[in-house]
Amino acid sequence: MEFALLNGEIIERSEAMIDVEDRGYQFGDGVYEVIRVYNGKMFTAAEHLNRFAKSAESIGISLAYTSTQLTGLLEKLVIKNNLVTGNIYMQVTRGIAPRNHVFPAGSVPPTLVAYTIRGVRPFDNLKTGVKTILTEDIRWLRCDIKSLNLLANILAKQKASEEGCFEAIQHRGQDVTEGSSSNIFIVKDGTVITHESNNLILKGITKDVILDLCIKNNIPVKERTVSLAELDEADEVFLSSTTAEVTPVIEISGQKVKTGVPGPITKKLQKLFEKEIEKQCGVLVDKDM
Repeated sequence: MEFALLNGEIIERSEAMIDVEDRGYQFGDGVYEVIRVYNGKMFTAAEHLNRFAKSAESIGISLAYTSTQLTGLLEKLVIKNNLVTGNIYMQVTRGIAPRNHVFPAGSVPPTLVAYTIRGVRPFDNLKTGVKTILTEDIRWLRCDIKSLNLLANILAKQKASEEGCFEAIQHRGQDVTEGSSSNIFIVKDGTVITHESNNLILKGITKDVILDLCIKNNIPVKERTVSLAELDEADEVFLSSTTAEVTPVIEISGQKVKTGVPGPITKKLQKLFEKEIEKQCGVLVDKDM
């Protein structure tokens, strides 16, 4: 039996029903977060919950729970579901109200939902790398908000899937932004380069961990816009996300990245990232790097 969190209560997942007039269902009027779990412990939970609160605040939703309270509820949910490795998905919407584009009048409580997803680490992708495509970034201009409105991301991801690829690398004109569900990095002459965290990309939690690992381990790193030409000439390319960790990119739109195998700096960052997981969550039992 699986359990879910609904408005502060942990109940059987089959009973976690959402009203048809919930604004998340009708408008995508809400935000979400995904937290990785290793060894039954949440990885970078505080950072994810801080981003969750910031996203909610950015669209005028007041959370009914503090970060500490949410942490406690999510920890109980992980234990209740006996989750060892996997993800927590959580979202908050503006609540239930008659359909109207304008925010509902009066006091309408937000709807908070969370549930767990079992899953293993993506060992094959981590070892051999993934293929990607390029696609124009057609999203809105507040990509820093982790909004439920993901149609443009879905279309990009589907296009990649139909072409036998793992991810779509998005660009606005000649400027690379990010993947449909990941941040994108290049390595050139030993320097790691990735898009600055502004309104055009999501400020990735895994991205921030990687940047911190670079600084601590004397790996040159820069946050700036990367052009399509630089992407094409990169020595290494990799992507990051909560579930993908540090995944090498070996092909972009049919063209190999250098020799078409994961590069040395990407591999080094994978090892450092794994050590960071173990630092927070204990020694990994499903360790295959």
